[in-house]
Amino acid sequence: MAGTRQTFENLPEEKQDRVLTEATREFADHGYQDASINRIVDRLGIAKGSVFKYFGNKAGLFEHIFSRAVADFKGPLKAIRDTDGDFFSRIEQSFLASGAFIDAHPLIYRIYLKMLFNENFPLRERFLGEIRRAHAKYLGALVDDAVASGELRPGLDREMTVFLLHTMLDRFLQNHAVPSQDAGIDPAPRTLAERARAMTEFLRHGLGA
Repeated sequence: MAGTRQTFENLPEEKQDRVLTEATREFADHGYQDASINRIVDRLGIAKGSVFKYFGNKAGLFEHIFSRAVADFKGPLKAIRDTDGDFFSRIEQSFLASGAFIDAHPLIYRIYLKMLFNENFPLRERFLGEIRRAHAKYLGALVDDAVASGELRPGLDREMTVFLLHTMLDRFLQNHAVPSQDAGIDPAPRTLAERARAMTEFLRHGLGA
């Protein structure tokens, strides 16, 4: 599989982008099971065999798209983790960076939601597990630093705190991407920045020392 991926990586960047854009659109529109390589290559105007040459099969194509998306998502969070800001400002930046990511990559986030709510989605456990482990590692590092510096009250249950933060961030993004699902629960319209600030202030008073 590494050899086929390398063949794809050797293509001009513009052609790589076209292939991945059309494939991402196909998975976002139809899910994994109903996604069609034929539709992808018809829109691209390339031979079907090219996709198999690059990725091996449909699973390989999906794996490439989602692995790349996960890596892109980690980048901004790593930059936030490495800043010198206080815990709550970094949490607020995490809300904002994550919201900005799904604004920039709405099709990827649609695929994520399909995977999240479809138990039969191939590779579901692998990719959701990878995302959650990376998130837990990131949030755990922020919590550890904040407890050590006295920003968070001593005696907090670390795992429960990480779980709470992950859950809030995940639902924050779902609300940002599909606000209609929270109609009647959260009726006040707010910008991404306003909602991030409100969530952060809630956490500051609930977790702060």
